[in-house]
Amino acid sequence: MPLYLHSYPNAHTQVLVWSIDEPKAVLSSNVVLTPPSLQRLNSMKSDLHQRAFLSVRQLLLLLGYTDADMYYDATGKPHLRDGKFISISHSHQLAVVIVSNQAVGVDVELVRDKVAKIGPKFCATELQFLAPDLTTETERLTVIWGAKEAVFKVVNREGISFKDHIFVAPFDLISAETTATLALDSLPRQFAVQYQLLADYALVYTFETT
Repeated sequence: MPLYLHSYPNAHTQVLVWSIDEPKAVLSSNVVLTPPSLQRLNSMKSDLHQRAFLSVRQLLLLLGYTDADMYYDATGKPHLRDGKFISISHSHQLAVVIVSNQAVGVDVELVRDKVAKIGPKFCATELQFLAPDLTTETERLTVIWGAKEAVFKVVNREGISFKDHIFVAPFDLISAETTATLALDSLPRQFAVQYQLLADYALVYTFETT
């Protein structure tokens, strides 16, 4: 069972990370899928995406849930039937689930050099604290992207621009935390951001504080 990480950011939150190593047959052996989930799984053309989908169900089992305990709304956002908040992410060989008593968003991203090329497309104020040569900032850029993705998952609204509406405060890679602001309406919304570097990945999750 390749449970990569199980952590508790606070007393009411659990983060679980799965290393997607097994074949689909193994990952599905003890998983019972609802008809909508089975249809969703069968519609995926990528074997890795199917294994990531099943890895998330393995994480749900570890948390005491089944596939039937989770559903997706019309926008594709996952929800738990017991009222707790859930967020899901996967990237290449890692799948992540976070469950909390408060609204939460999670993102995991493989740290890759190409993030430096697209940095100016999703960064605005952040460019002021990053090095001029963005190729030296791949890890912090990946954390910034992950923070903005996680904020977006919490808010789940159309029309949000990562560059124009979500701003991440300066941070280093040692403190493992920062803040983010969503400036879309008249009253900005504030988020606490926590992050970890896991080998070649950046794991980021956010909680709304206002």
